[in-house]
Amino acid sequence: MTTSPPLSLNPLKKNIAANFVGSIWQAIMGLVFIPLYIKFMGIESYGLIGIFATLQVIFGLLDVGLGSTLTREMARLSVFPHKEQEMRNLVRTLETLYWSVAVFVGIAIVLLSPIIAHHWIKAGQLSPKTIEQALLIMGFVMVFQMPIGFYSGGLMGLQKQVLLNVINVCMNTLRGVGAVLILWLVSPTIQAFLLWQIGISVINAFLLALFLWRELPHSENKAVFQKQLLKGIWRFSAGMSGISILAVILTQVDKVILSKMLSLEMFGYYTLASMVAMSLGRLFTPVFFSIYPRFTQLVSINDQDGLKLLYHKICQFTAVLILPVAIVIAMFSHEVILLWTQNPAITEKTHLILSIMICGTALNGLMNPPYALQLAFGWTRLPFFQNLIGAILFVPLIIYMTTHYSATGAAIAWLVLTMGYVFLVIPVMHRRLLRTEKWRWYWQDVCLPLVACIFVAGIGRILIRESMSQYVMLLYLIIIFAITLGITAIITPATRIWLLKQLLKIKSTCRN
Repeated sequence: MTTSPPLSLNPLKKNIAANFVGSIWQAIMGLVFIPLYIKFMGIESYGLIGIFATLQVIFGLLDVGLGSTLTREMARLSVFPHKEQEMRNLVRTLETLYWSVAVFVGIAIVLLSPIIAHHWIKAGQLSPKTIEQALLIMGFVMVFQMPIGFYSGGLMGLQKQVLLNVINVCMNTLRGVGAVLILWLVSPTIQAFLLWQIGISVINAFLLALFLWRELPHSENKAVFQKQLLKGIWRFSAGMSGISILAVILTQVDKVILSKMLSLEMFGYYTLASMVAMSLGRLFTPVFFSIYPRFTQLVSINDQDGLKLLYHKICQFTAVLILPVAIVIAMFSHEVILLWTQNPAITEKTHLILSIMICGTALNGLMNPPYALQLAFGWTRLPFFQNLIGAILFVPLIIYMTTHYSATGAAIAWLVLTMGYVFLVIPVMHRRLLRTEKWRWYWQDVCLPLVACIFVAGIGRILIRESMSQYVMLLYLIIIFAITLGITAIITPATRIWLLKQLLKIKSTCRN
């Protein structure tokens, strides 16, 4: 039952569009520049970048859920009057804690750099001293990189995501272009690459902090640190912290294990395949960050009907957004990597890993709207226990699979984990939230678009010819993807209705 006037959908549409553009642009920056990074620095140095990304995620756990809590609290407080001072005080309080954590993380990485360089990483061409220097610089990068996520969370909660993505697009472009120029014109080393990251991270954190404070509602008094504000959010923050810790175990333990078990060169190949597969998150993450504050607002005003309608629309939109990309890449991974890297050796080492991993990432993406719904209700227990059980089973599974099947085994373990989420977590969630919507989620939101993608892309796989030139192959893949996307959008109810409405608008405009 709705207790307040319905909230406008216009900000939601703008936020999704802005997040989507920003995320896609960031993915493009990565896909364009990664082959250049490898060319200038070598595959081992790129493996170090993969280790840096893993360290970012692992030490990011020390934010104890403060970033996600800030997003939720900004969204929740924004629908109530006279909360200006509380919002500003909360940002100041969490900001102080967050910077303290960031400095601690930087110091920890600096102190651990000799141990990691000499006793963990199996280097080939790179000397332990070079690796140690790179890790030392990573510590300084982390000090300024971590608060970027915090300030971004605040702007997302305020639904200022257009502004956030304008900043992100500019900074990511400068980050990528500048890194390539540094490697090309100054020094083709991992140290030079990371020193550039320090400068960009400082500017990025400063800009986001500046605009977050400018976008907060104005109040008469100065924002101050208030310890008592933590009492109202500690349960949710603690729940998010637990979820985050387990999520990191699930998403990063493969890299930790493989960085120890494999050579740095082979780990570089795995990192490359993993990066492409995880880039799929650039499609569904913008939807999550847009819909999470919106779900929170609908829950706050108890609009159950609006929540149910929006839930299925977003689930179907997410499926149409990610499944055609994932299925086409999975079926044509060899062709995609070869066209991208122009390197047959890299292609042979990575294409199977990519096919498996991107299927697992797609299933993980389908779980994002249900996860946003759980957080909107403040229900952190389910995602915490699902990740706890997943971690207990996943760690020994990935050790076994990696031991027997190397990097390919790690990819299979990731796929098995995400399949378990789809088949086990959804029934549990819908016993409590939107109780009558489980089978609609499985059938309309997932099965229809998935079957359409497999059918169309499968026909494309059968019809492909090895004799195609690279240009013909690229055109062929574009056509297959376009057909797969179009048919999937038509078969899926929510996107079909949206397409019909757009056609009617076009016809009406032409008549007028």
